[in-house]
Amino acid sequence: MNPTMQTGIRIARSRLDPATAVLDETVPAGAPWMGRVKRGQILRILDLEGNQAVDTLFYAAADPGERYSATHTIQAQGALYLGAGSVLMTSRGRPMLTIVADTCGRHDTLGGACACESNMVRYAIEKRPMHSCRDNFMDAIAHESGRYLPRALTKRDITANINFFMNVPVTPAGGLTFADGISAPGKYVELRAEMDVVVLVSNCPQLNNPCNAYNPTPVRMLVWDGA
Repeated sequence: MNPTMQTGIRIARSRLDPATAVLDETVPAGAPWMGRVKRGQILRILDLEGNQAVDTLFYAAADPGERYSATHTIQAQGALYLGAGSVLMTSRGRPMLTIVADTCGRHDTLGGACACESNMVRYAIEKRPMHSCRDNFMDAIAHESGRYLPRALTKRDITANINFFMNVPVTPAGGLTFADGISAPGKYVELRAEMDVVVLVSNCPQLNNPCNAYNPTPVRMLVWDGA
């Protein structure tokens, strides 16, 4: 695949009313979140203050060995970025979620989650102790995954994630660059679950690149029942 292959900006607005949501929770800046979304339900991730990267993984609720696959998703879409109409695929090649509404228009599949090791390598050795998305994922699976899945997750289950609202341009040579976000206060993405899924989120605490304007902020998670 050509490494520069990408989608254009695709905007699709939602008619769902937050007052009718069956779940409405705010994730504090820099914190993890985990929850279950049933088949047919709609999950909205709402960027409350703008340019907040939301690192996200999805697992099949019946078997966490089946999970979101960046490779299968990129191949199925023929594009590196996600937007309205994109279908997220599992590691077994099955549709997992579909983006049914999106007012940001572009979400990263390649940038991965920040970790203490990558903070040290990318920025400076003294950045190693800084809180990271990898820390958030590990904290959530240690304390929450047993509530939602047939087995508790381990670090082997932390694979390539989606970065909702994050802007990671790909150079013609295939390199990645971190750029200012293209989101804004009130932007959102909505996904319809094509199977029962468990959602694992790190509301990114990164302070060293412009993915969240050097200022982590809260996000809002809402879920609606299907029609």
